[in-house]
Amino acid sequence: MTTTIYHNPRCSKSRQTLALIEEKGISPRIVEYLQTPPDAATLRDILTKLGKGPKDIVRVKEAREEGLDIAALDDDAVIAAMVAHPRIIERPIVVKNGKAALGRPPESVLDILL
Repeated sequence: MTTTIYHNPRCSKSRQTLALIEEKGISPRIVEYLQTPPDAATLRDILTKLGKGPKDIVRVKEAREEGLDIAALDDDAVIAAMVAHPRIIERPIVVKNGKAALGRPPESVLDILL
């Protein structure tokens, strides 16, 4: 089964999570989501696998910098904002075997890798 990491190479937690995955002998599919943002359907699928709502994976500081008032938006609008401004998506996100985990801290992805 393919392991996918939604990765930002400039983020230390994302790099640490990628290294942890590779230490387990897994060669993940790397999606640099700032270059190739997930579409709304993919984000909804990831959120379902995470068991979280869209506002749960928003980087608040970056959303403010983009001029977004996330608290005032409904879920569909938050997802649309993430598609338009992928830097507001929390990172990294790892997906495997129909499950997903947020790599904060990096060790939190281990449960879905085993």
